Amino acid sequence: MIARSMQRNGLILAAFAIVATLLVMLTARLTAEPIAREQQRELLQVLNQLIPAAAHDNDLYASCRLIDAPKLASDATPMYLATKNGEPNAAAIEVVAPNGYSGGIRLLVAINWDNTVAGVRTLQHQETPGLGDKIERRKSDWITSFAGMTVTGVDDNRWAVQRDGGVFDQFTGATITPRAVVQIVARTVRAFKVNKEQWRQQSRACGGQES
Repeated sequence: MIARSMQRNGLILAAFAIVATLLVMLTARLTAEPIAREQQRELLQVLNQLIPAAAHDNDLYASCRLIDAPKLASDATPMYLATKNGEPNAAAIEVVAPNGYSGGIRLLVAINWDNTVAGVRTLQHQETPGLGDKIERRKSDWITSFAGMTVTGVDDNRWAVQRDGGVFDQFTGATITPRAVVQIVARTVRAFKVNKEQWRQQSRACGGQES
């Protein structure tokens, strides 16, 4: 009697577990597309802030290709190429600063074809609220200080926070975060200067199809 009761209860629990799993899978399937659309909308908004419409006549999102840049990201990373009249004008690259205070900091670095920085925006981070989160545009205008700059070489000592002898402000109580961002942006500009033509010819589209 007791054994049959335990067996019945076990079957009921198993049935509930199966139903719950199916509901989770269904919810994930139903929400995956809306979430992807929202992420695309947010990315396009940032892209258009960094590379304005007057600077290109192509679809930036559709012109994405994956590039291999181990010093900028651990895996192949998206680069959005801006062209005008068929000629390259700028590019925006998703990069990761691995040495943030609380882990990796994902950024979008836009660079004009003349190697000057068009702009930088923070896409994702886990830095300390009220301190390191000043890398967000909505919290501070610090991230806009890169616009118009370029890197003259590996010994360009301007590319450091002021505490390290550079020109970029550090945050009160938080130097690690801005230092990490400055370093990855400088690294991105240097890599772009050397590899931009090769990256421009990259055929691996971000959607996984050959372009």
